[in-house]
Amino acid sequence: MKFKKFIFSISILLIFLVGCNSGYIDNPVKGNPTPKEFLKNESADIFLLNGIVYSNAQDVEWVSNLEYKLGEQIGEITKQTDKARRFKDGTANKLPVGTKLHETDGPVYIAIIDEKEIPYLKMLEG
Repeated sequence: MKFKKFIFSISILLIFLVGCNSGYIDNPVKGNPTPKEFLKNESADIFLLNGIVYSNAQDVEWVSNLEYKLGEQIGEITKQTDKARRFKDGTANKLPVGTKLHETDGPVYIAIIDEKEIPYLKMLEG
């Protein structure tokens, strides 16, 4: 009889644990966007730096109205590809190799090509 009570108790405990865990299965935690997600769109203009994707924001209205102070250089484009599996830090799909990347005192990052400043935003999940 004790064995049946033990099995019954364990069964109830397992049902309870599985029921509490269903939210994780339905809504798994997502990380930051990856180059693969962006490169599905042919017009994407991105680069990867320190494991974070940055996306061209020159057509974003609030970004074009920002005033910012150019900060230190944080990196440089060292490789260009449109294949997500080949993206590593310093890789871009449209920016040419040698492009300097700078931080600012605001939320934008700047790529400098032929003395032209192009704003990019960090693509972070929620």
